[in-house]
Amino acid sequence: MVGTPKEILYRKAFGQRSLIPTLLPMTVDTRFDLASLTKVVATTTAIMQLVERQRLRLDDPVANYWPEFGANHKEAITIRQLLTHYSGLRPDLDLSPQWFGYSTAIKRILAEKPRFPPGSQYLYSDINFEILGELVYRVSGLPLDVYCAQHIFKPLGMMHTGFKPPLESTSDIAPTEYLNGQLRWGEVHDPTAHRMEGVAGHAGLFSTAGDLAIFAQMLLNGGNGNGVRILNPGTVEQMTIPQSPPGMTELRGLGWQLAAPLATNRDQL
Repeated sequence: MVGTPKEILYRKAFGQRSLIPTLLPMTVDTRFDLASLTKVVATTTAIMQLVERQRLRLDDPVANYWPEFGANHKEAITIRQLLTHYSGLRPDLDLSPQWFGYSTAIKRILAEKPRFPPGSQYLYSDINFEILGELVYRVSGLPLDVYCAQHIFKPLGMMHTGFKPPLESTSDIAPTEYLNGQLRWGEVHDPTAHRMEGVAGHAGLFSTAGDLAIFAQMLLNGGNGNGVRILNPGTVEQMTIPQSPPGMTELRGLGWQLAAPLATNRDQL
């Protein structure tokens, strides 16, 4: 797919979306597990809308909105530090011993302790965005998937985007894993998000190339898409300029990666 801020110039599908048990062709409407794109397409956008509506402030401690979160030396972690991966929290929750359920994940998050003082060191962390997903719920009163559907995807016309695709619609989804002798269709691949029942701030979103193009055009047009304003131009600018602490080489916007030593070829095909 090739496009501009105003129009899609080229759209075509190639290859197969599944190889077993039979070949299934890729189509322009094939839906994919977006993995960590969930962080920016869903969670970051939702958080920044709440900032615009003065429901959140970026430099407030998370504990201002979620008092229990401040336990175990997390009281100083700010929303900005979560968005930029400078919170000091480790990459993800332990998967063992076995656990399941969104509420169990929240209890495990509350028990976490920072590895580093907040703001002192970069460490990419799914936990950061699991926290932000819960924060959307606590501030808006809507679970992350419901909030994003109502305030981002439906207004933009992203009709093939969402968490936990209904079982009857899996025929257009690319399988993400071959597990225990079976293909996984329409279920999030990320193990933590899967244990969080498919809706998490760091992973779980499904979408198509066409819907992602709509989202990208919204950003390129300063937050305006499908005739509606999703974000203010100043918010889009803040998301895409360095927000890392001074002197850090890992440059992060709000949610978005801007420059990283291990991603120097990110613009190459």
